[in-house]
Amino acid sequence: MKKVKGKSLNQFQLIGGLSVLGALTMSGSAFALEPFNANEHMTGDWGGLRKELHDKGYDFNLEYVGEMGANVKGGYNNDKTARYSDQFAIGTYIDLEKVFGLKDAEFKLTVTERSGNNISNDRLGDPRIGTLSSSQEVWGRGQTWRLTQMWIKQKYFDGALDIKAGRMGEGEDFGSFPCDFQNLTFCGTQAANYVSTWYNWPVSQWAVRVKYNITPEVFAQVGVYEQNPSYLETGNGFKLSGSGAKGTLVPVELVWSPTVNSLAGEYRLGWYYSSPSANDLKDDVNGQPQALTGAEFKSHGSKHGWWFVAQQQLTTVGGDSSRGMSVFFNATVHDKATNFVDNFQNVGLVFKGPFDARPKDDIGVGVSRIHVNDNVRDRARLLNQVNGVDDFDNPNYLPIQTTEYNSEIYYGVHVTDWLTVRPNVQYVVHPGGTDHVDNALVAGIKLQTKF
Repeated sequence: MKKVKGKSLNQFQLIGGLSVLGALTMSGSAFALEPFNANEHMTGDWGGLRKELHDKGYDFNLEYVGEMGANVKGGYNNDKTARYSDQFAIGTYIDLEKVFGLKDAEFKLTVTERSGNNISNDRLGDPRIGTLSSSQEVWGRGQTWRLTQMWIKQKYFDGALDIKAGRMGEGEDFGSFPCDFQNLTFCGTQAANYVSTWYNWPVSQWAVRVKYNITPEVFAQVGVYEQNPSYLETGNGFKLSGSGAKGTLVPVELVWSPTVNSLAGEYRLGWYYSSPSANDLKDDVNGQPQALTGAEFKSHGSKHGWWFVAQQQLTTVGGDSSRGMSVFFNATVHDKATNFVDNFQNVGLVFKGPFDARPKDDIGVGVSRIHVNDNVRDRARLLNQVNGVDDFDNPNYLPIQTTEYNSEIYYGVHVTDWLTVRPNVQYVVHPGGTDHVDNALVAGIKLQTKF
């Protein structure tokens, strides 16, 4: 991912102030298809026009997410500063049944723009290896304009069968997870963060997704997504041709959404197959350690892995199910022969409406673990031996990576129905997976607003 020059702290203060006063804002998740509520938009009902358009089948959205991260202590470079990243998303949703009479059909178009810089890159990680996560999840995949969604969805057999086709990302439907935390390890589909051929929001690919509702609580789905690394390139954000495609990524998922004693839960179990060939992490074409021979890497015809996502509400406040404590757990396991990260886990809780005086505020706490494939560690050791370096401070030394841990606690202030501000504190243990880099304390603020 190409880095761009970051905003200064003064620019952060200016942008943050404007956001709090009413800047246009958006979250990185897909627009929810909900009844129209003028209070959820800073500009309201546009004198009744917005409600009129909604009733006719048209919704227009402009949203914004802004995230600040400051290195309070630790990291590779303890020169204290702050970095700001943000994202605009402009989109429209059209109910094709209302507009054109196409029963149970929808259309969605979203364009995004990201800018800014990331404190994890600038201060936390050793430049030789970086970090395994990001303290500002909205940064990444190129700071540029992109076509993020352009799809049609059609339902059949009274909604039992659901087919979606067009430009979209896997994380919209597979392994889906909310994005209220600021640290990337607690935001969105986690499998995509550690599989090089799986692209999350804001990158889109040509794809088709088929979902079948087995019961009101259980559905199964499968997708076929073009795997095209050229879409990542700055300047290709609106590329529509399939030139540069390397293959396909096929995710399969079973989802169970039980409700017990009015407490909602969701459990996702998925598996993916990635068809592009992938290099072995350790061995050459002859099965010998590539670090010793310098020969071409052994090639594998594909890679694969699986994920599990669990979210369950445990309590209510006075019987109000919109308030209460929920717990979550994510786990991913990846191909040990080809994947840099071979497994990941996170666990945490979110409490919505913790105080009667603040019924729409929320508190979140999470801890995550990212484990680097042992083959990566073994190859790095061999390379250091071959190069005759054993001093970590030698620029030719390749740091040995094992496990990085991230944790975050935030308090979400529901300022209005269109503005939420989430101050947070993050602690990163072994940034980049090496214990030679000091553990880092990060202070952050996340702004989410709808125009």
